[in-house]
Amino acid sequence: MRDGVIEISPGRFREVQGRFFEDFEIGHIYEHRPGRTITDTDNVWFTLLTMNTHPAHFDYAFSEKTEFGKPLVASPLTIALMTGMSVSDTSGKAIANLGWDEVRMVHPLFVGDTLYAESEVLDKRESKSRPDQGIVTFKTVGKNQNNIIVSHYKRTVLVWKRGYGPVND
Repeated sequence: MRDGVIEISPGRFREVQGRFFEDFEIGHIYEHRPGRTITDTDNVWFTLLTMNTHPAHFDYAFSEKTEFGKPLVASPLTIALMTGMSVSDTSGKAIANLGWDEVRMVHPLFVGDTLYAESEVLDKRESKSRPDQGIVTFKTVGKNQNNIIVSHYKRTVLVWKRGYGPVND
């Protein structure tokens, strides 16, 4: 594998998603790209899908009266986007998410902002009960287009070791 692709036959390449347990090194940081500009439709649909009826997310007249002066992006949407952006780098070969910890929303995100994310490998260890798998913990940080941190969290995943699992590229 090189640069996220493998050559499966001469002149034919396949994109590879995720990393095996052995590929992670503590301290490595993965910048997840592309970023994602949040639209009003994204925010309204997400609030409706999740039954989040707080008007600060979709009622412009109400939002104008808040300290922010405009609708906030729903916090769970921010976390969902950060997680989704990170999958190809962090958990594309995961068996399961084991948990999110220390989830923090540190700066508002608004419709029209572009969200970027990056993940740092904090810890890794072999699974005690599953010899073909390992456990990796990341800190994922979300930033807006002005490089201001809007959110961060720690996520722990159970991931296949090389040579195991349903996909072995």
